[in-house]
Amino acid sequence: MCGIVGYIGNREAYPILMKGLQRLEYRGYDSAGVAMINAAGAMNVYKKKGKVSDLSDFAKGQDITGNIGIGHTRWATHGEPNDVNSHPHYSQSGDLVMIHNGIIENYASIKEGLTKRGHTFKSQTDTEVLIHLIEDIKKSENMKTGHAVLAALNQIIGAYALVVLDKNDPDTLIAAKKGSPMVIGIGEDEFFIASDASPIVEYTKNVVYLNDEQVAIIRRGQEIKLRTIKDKEIPLYVQELEMELEAIEKGGYEHFMLKEIYEQPRSVKDSMRGRLNAEKGIVQLGGIVDHIAKFKNAKRIIIIACGTSWHAGLVAEYLFEEYARIPVEVEYASEFRYRNPIIYPDDVVIAISQSGETADTLAAIELAKSKGATIIGVCNVVGSSIPRASHAGSYTHAGPEIGVASTKAFTAQVVVLTLMALQVAKEKGTMAESKFSQLLYELESVPSKIEDVLKQKRFNKTHCRYL
Repeated sequence: MCGIVGYIGNREAYPILMKGLQRLEYRGYDSAGVAMINAAGAMNVYKKKGKVSDLSDFAKGQDITGNIGIGHTRWATHGEPNDVNSHPHYSQSGDLVMIHNGIIENYASIKEGLTKRGHTFKSQTDTEVLIHLIEDIKKSENMKTGHAVLAALNQIIGAYALVVLDKNDPDTLIAAKKGSPMVIGIGEDEFFIASDASPIVEYTKNVVYLNDEQVAIIRRGQEIKLRTIKDKEIPLYVQELEMELEAIEKGGYEHFMLKEIYEQPRSVKDSMRGRLNAEKGIVQLGGIVDHIAKFKNAKRIIIIACGTSWHAGLVAEYLFEEYARIPVEVEYASEFRYRNPIIYPDDVVIAISQSGETADTLAAIELAKSKGATIIGVCNVVGSSIPRASHAGSYTHAGPEIGVASTKAFTAQVVVLTLMALQVAKEKGTMAESKFSQLLYELESVPSKIEDVLKQKRFNKTHCRYL
């Protein structure tokens, strides 16, 4: 759950980076750091174990100038949480720095080879190994930094969202993604990079979501250039953010978890809006209409997810088996992808994810697609990777979830999965009309019932503390 921010433009980068890191604190982290190139061409890197506020205190009185920079919040994987293992990380010469989310699985063998070639390492991280590899390729092959990044990414195994800053090219940022989210905001002669849209939304609504194995070359005053790691140029697809700034503010609540508990009536209602009409006896998710025959003919539904989404899948198992009379298996995505599962072309696979970027779930989707299964995505973020990888699906419309302990995302997922099960049951004729009608009315009343619970005096922030 590490966080990435980056900026290049005409403003001072440091305040934007720090505000972005604060926006990403909800993801959880143990250290934070920033790097900027100042007007004189000097690279300044500040990083600290602890909170973003600790980093801010550490940077006071130091040179934090420059209108290009990168920032990171780290959750330790390789190496203990400390100042040295914090991001950004330097190359051997110190000319390149990099921030990175994800895990480089073959870093040990790469590190061994680099050590034999005279490289020395200060940290225990896989990230430092990668930035050393990039510089090693750049120098040995006499390449530009962007091409060296492409070449390095073809040698590694693992997941990454990364941004590279080159001291000798202070007008360029290089970003790349595989299995970890990355979004680029496009402003007026400026660009913003982040691991999700929350640090970007207050500056621009125009964004580009990177797909796996894509690299973005972001130059000051120029259009973003997108390439695959195989060096094939690809067109730029700019989307408009649906997120509003107010949605990622606390809105008067003491903390985000409390706010999101109280947002559940709205998020549940929004997830049913236009899809359910109890009076007319209608339930319809537009995203699966064209694939309803797949559900009707399916001998099995496989639900893949992680964490809270997996628990929503457990609820859906009861719903589909009870009402649609289809056998259901609920799989933890991280296990599913490694155990050579038996998948048939007539299987329907429902992939659930709040962010739409869950790496294990994405890998499980690709495995299921390779076996010919139909993939139905259920997630919250428009334009994220899982909707793009699915054949069809439905959004939950829960709004941004900032609190780490899931509340509204879970209830919105359960609502959408309930609608899906009822729609399939209706089409298959596996439910009596009276029962179907009763359930529609009960489902329609859920938002007001949640409101009643939240209004009860016995429900207060003390309960939130122990949820």
